[in-house]
Amino acid sequence: MRKVDKSIEDLPGVGKAMAEKLRDSGFRTVESLAVATVGELCEAAEIGESTAKKVIASARQLADIGDFVTGDKVMEQRTKVGIITTGSEKLDSLLGGGIETQSVTETFGEFGTGKTQLAHQLCVNVQLPPERKGLNGKAVYIDSEGTFRPERIKDMAVAVGLDPFKALQNIYWVRAFNTDQQILITEKAEQMCEKGENIKLIVVDSLTAHFRSEFPGREKLVNRQQKLNQHLMTLHRLAFIHDLAVYFTNQVQAVPDVYFGEPMKPVGGHVLAHSATTRIYLRKAVKATRRIARVYDSPSLPENEEMFSITPEGIRDPV
Repeated sequence: MRKVDKSIEDLPGVGKAMAEKLRDSGFRTVESLAVATVGELCEAAEIGESTAKKVIASARQLADIGDFVTGDKVMEQRTKVGIITTGSEKLDSLLGGGIETQSVTETFGEFGTGKTQLAHQLCVNVQLPPERKGLNGKAVYIDSEGTFRPERIKDMAVAVGLDPFKALQNIYWVRAFNTDQQILITEKAEQMCEKGENIKLIVVDSLTAHFRSEFPGREKLVNRQQKLNQHLMTLHRLAFIHDLAVYFTNQVQAVPDVYFGEPMKPVGGHVLAHSATTRIYLRKAVKATRRIARVYDSPSLPENEEMFSITPEGIRDPV
């Protein structure tokens, strides 16, 4: 997608009143309109389908969305994808170099398997320079379970040679208490990116906690999945348009009728399964500080696993 310097008022058919409605609904740039659906624009701006289609078509033309490109061009675009190191060379190798921008990475596992520890480490490592497998960027930490610990950030920052106070200043933390607020926070993070904040990582820890508690039972499953899908699409749009990495943690649930194989599965169903770019399953190893990471699903990585350690300094290779 090509960055466009024009405002949404420059699009044919978008006047001042419509632009105000679109911005109030989260569509503040030409790029965001280019990846919108007709239904979203009809609802946001209170316009007809034909008008919405014209606006989207104009936005896509400006942003080069929807045009066919050859495979070599895609390969060229892939060379521009950024990488954030996990702190462990073995884990980086498993992930094809580290956590990628323009994609959504999920880790799931039981309590204490290192999901939140990795979230903290990425918030520190994204601030490293590219030659140290960072992006010289800032992080947004959306906290749905009260897991963020600035003390842990300080320890990890000192361990990689960063000023701990500056490292904390480069992390925007916000607590989400329900699904509506969680979705709204994600949209606010998009506004920050549009205003020029050098955000290169968005963490959601955890993505599914509020969805599970607010939508219990099968009778609410459809509404839950629709809302979860909306949230995930916003995260994907952020990753793609603003060239940043999205990392979220997920809970697991027991599968009581499984007698062989893994008795746990990630929460979120097919919506989540088809939305995360890369899914990583974390579990505990025999040694207390060690964890095992397995590629559960990925479009480019083979199914494999590696071991890493959680140390006082952060995520490291096992010794």
